[in-house]
Amino acid sequence: MSYPSPMLGRGGGSARVIPPLSIVHVGIADHDWCPCGGSLLCCLSAVCLEKPILRPELRFLSSHTCPPLNAGDIVHQDNVAPKRPGCANNFVLVKVPIWIDGIVNNEYVGVGARFGPTLESKEKHANHTRLALADPPDCCSKPRNQLTGEVILVHRGNCSFTVKANVAEEAGASAILIINNQTELFKMVCESDADVNIEIPAVMLPQDAGSNLEKYINNNTMVSVALYSPKRPAVDIAEVFLWLMAVGTILLASYWSAWTAREVAIEQDKLLKDASEEFLQVGSADSSGFVDINTMSAILFVVFASCFLVMLYKLMSFWFVEVLVVLFCIGGVEGLQMCLVALLSSFRRFQRFAESFMKVPFFGAVSHLTLAVCPFCIAFAVVWAVYRQISFAWIGQDILGIALIITVLQIVRVPNLKVGTVLLGCAFLYDIFWVFASKRLFHESVMIVVARGDRSGEDGIPMLLKIPRMFDPWGGYSVIGFGDIILPGLLVAFSLRYDWLANKNLRAGYFVWAMAAYGLGLLVTYVALNMMDGHGQPALLYIVPFILGTLITMGRKRGDLGTLWTRGEPERPCPHVQLQPLQ
Repeated sequence: MSYPSPMLGRGGGSARVIPPLSIVHVGIADHDWCPCGGSLLCCLSAVCLEKPILRPELRFLSSHTCPPLNAGDIVHQDNVAPKRPGCANNFVLVKVPIWIDGIVNNEYVGVGARFGPTLESKEKHANHTRLALADPPDCCSKPRNQLTGEVILVHRGNCSFTVKANVAEEAGASAILIINNQTELFKMVCESDADVNIEIPAVMLPQDAGSNLEKYINNNTMVSVALYSPKRPAVDIAEVFLWLMAVGTILLASYWSAWTAREVAIEQDKLLKDASEEFLQVGSADSSGFVDINTMSAILFVVFASCFLVMLYKLMSFWFVEVLVVLFCIGGVEGLQMCLVALLSSFRRFQRFAESFMKVPFFGAVSHLTLAVCPFCIAFAVVWAVYRQISFAWIGQDILGIALIITVLQIVRVPNLKVGTVLLGCAFLYDIFWVFASKRLFHESVMIVVARGDRSGEDGIPMLLKIPRMFDPWGGYSVIGFGDIILPGLLVAFSLRYDWLANKNLRAGYFVWAMAAYGLGLLVTYVALNMMDGHGQPALLYIVPFILGTLITMGRKRGDLGTLWTRGEPERPCPHVQLQPLQ
């Protein structure tokens, strides 16, 4: 989610009026103490539920930690919490819009109970119903006030959830809102001997939401609410745009990398043909701008990435995310500057500025074009960092991120298929471990927690591309980590460099196949994401087999596997072979 988190999932937190809250574990009955004395059995009966679009703070009943669920759980099919006829609903998040004296005021999010009828999924079909306070507030006995179809607002405590719901239904309420005694939300289940013949919906609200509603009612204002639980669309257009963004970024970076490699090869051939002694000097100067990965550095990268990920997980806080934002801005400025200079220098009117230099302290010789572009890049990054909480700040983040990714793919190179296989193979195992297996050690997915920015007060770390979910009633973002683009992109860019140096056209080359493999692997990731109800998916789990399998199979079929695996570039026995520049 480079920050070492190649994870793809539905992130959280678009601009909205829903207040922050957390959903944690269940109480078997409505008590403040654990009915089995804080034992492991109690924890197994209290499965954790995290809110999909807001950052949760995970708290547990005892020292035994319950495994938390991934983001994206609008509907949670819990097979651990007790279930029986009449008490078998899935736990769903419920939107509760509020009207004060007929004017839309706010919207809260609650969680539906295991019992009672299912809620309407569309807002236009949800009834606007007046809200009334329970008297007594706990609704453990028949209310003193007369109810004629109102939604009743009650406090948690003194009796079970099912007792409250039965009392409210007998008193004439159309629904019951239960105010939790904490800022978290709890799943409401049924006791083994409870009367579950309940015909009104029950929803729990966080403490702060309930306090606000009580204040409005006590001020003699008319408060009305609606209850509905909208479903997420199977596919959102944001995922299509994110797919195009990732594929397009690799496409641009690959062509830039291949064009640079071809120009260097042409220059070297000219020097060899002229038998110039400047060849070694020019060759070393050209290669000094690139970093070739070897097998050991590929392995060490994954080791250091894992250490850095654990550090992010352990130190995740507001100040630490601020540090990451600063580092991201520095990298984004450098990437945006390199991309703009390369783009502008391709125009004739800017060439003389790109080819004229001046000495700058600490930086050496810097072109005039770079000096002209640099202030704009710095200002762009600073403005994004200051205003990154606004609703459209994702555009600036994506621009900086894409520029940084393209620059990394231009500088860092995979020399052959062997190194690429080691790098992606290690990243494949790294991705699976930190998304799935880390739950056994840390009781939650380390990579998903880091990507969401839990406990940081932010909407996640900045080292990812994201697009708001446009047709999702719950909002949020579709996101993809830098690693899901950079790591496969290294091998895709390698395939295009090989094709150009070998003078292969698109049909006879490997680039089209590698690019198609990446796009198909990312597409399968999105399919898996939607099949898993939005649970974060390790994209490299699907992308790596597609890319490596395609290149190895095609190389073996065409007889180029040996060259691809070891040399990484075509053999040129005659140093005077001419490579014609692109037209």
